[in-house]
Amino acid sequence: MTEPGRRRSARDWVVDSLVFVGAILLGLYTYDEGTRDPVHEVLLGVDLLSGMLLCVSLWFRRRRPVELALLAAVFSLYSDASSGATLVLIMTVAIHRPWRTSALIFAANAVSLLVYLQIRQKADAEALMVAAVAMYAAVAGWGFYIRSRRQLLQTLRDRADRAETVATLQAEQAQLRAREEIAREMHDVLGHRLSLLSVHAGALAYRPDASTEEVAGAAEIIRASAHQALQDLREVIGVLRAPVGELPQPAFSDLPALVEGSRAAGIPVELTLDARGAMPEHVGRTAYRIVQEGLTNAVKHAPGEPVTISVTGAPGNGLSVELRNPAPDRRRGVGQGLKGLSERAALVDGRLEHGRTPDGDFRLHAWLPWPA
Repeated sequence: MTEPGRRRSARDWVVDSLVFVGAILLGLYTYDEGTRDPVHEVLLGVDLLSGMLLCVSLWFRRRRPVELALLAAVFSLYSDASSGATLVLIMTVAIHRPWRTSALIFAANAVSLLVYLQIRQKADAEALMVAAVAMYAAVAGWGFYIRSRRQLLQTLRDRADRAETVATLQAEQAQLRAREEIAREMHDVLGHRLSLLSVHAGALAYRPDASTEEVAGAAEIIRASAHQALQDLREVIGVLRAPVGELPQPAFSDLPALVEGSRAAGIPVELTLDARGAMPEHVGRTAYRIVQEGLTNAVKHAPGEPVTISVTGAPGNGLSVELRNPAPDRRRGVGQGLKGLSERAALVDGRLEHGRTPDGDFRLHAWLPWPA
């Protein structure tokens, strides 16, 4: 049986037809033409008519189950022919309505049965009462079973729908995290190279009197930096279709090479490195990215100024990364690079600070956990 208000399907038509025919057959079987109970012919006619009308009403039982079940209780006061339809309506209420409503309908029909036995003056009234109540209880129990089974199936469907929705959201979040990771990698990998490239190109622009050897050397550095930037870009683009874990990731051991590359580009960098012990990969990678972004910002906002880098720490005490460089009077607001660094530090349960010091330098400091 479908829920009230829903359009009847082909299966519903088959079920309703079988129920209708079954109710008529059961009603005719229990109908007494006066052979067992001497009653007036008018009552017998009303009995049969009421039973057939109640059987016809079964086609509308999904829309008005309670009202029709109460009508069945009224007809059951005198009608034998309505017994089949009454059983169907009791079961329908048990399927579609709460158990309290079903209990009231059950009680109303049981009371009608008592009155019926008095009106019809049945000889075997007690046996009929027990049999009828047992049938009422059986069809009500069957209706409760169908209701419980439907609720269970609906619960399973809801859970499946929720699980599918959660899986979709998780996939979207994973895709978003992958895009953010790729964006960070592209920013970190290319930003540093392009900043160095900009420094050398700017030097050529401001040195029109440079010798041929100096111009050739600067051009070679620009060519090498551009080539390396192109290689880095190819690496990042090459893994756009791969899992995030396969993105090219630097290690803490690559930090001295990063500093040497900046020195070779003409940036005065002083590095203090005092970190010994087995460092987790994600902590070392985060430290590398912090230094890389700090050098990129130094080149961008204070070209030619010296940069002091201090990386110290030990297992159990954490890793401290600090960059200092003279800052110009006016600095722009926090860019995407520093926001990305804050996110990186937070991902490893670390913290990041940046700002101007009292002596006018720009300070970038991060503390990263280093378990013992």
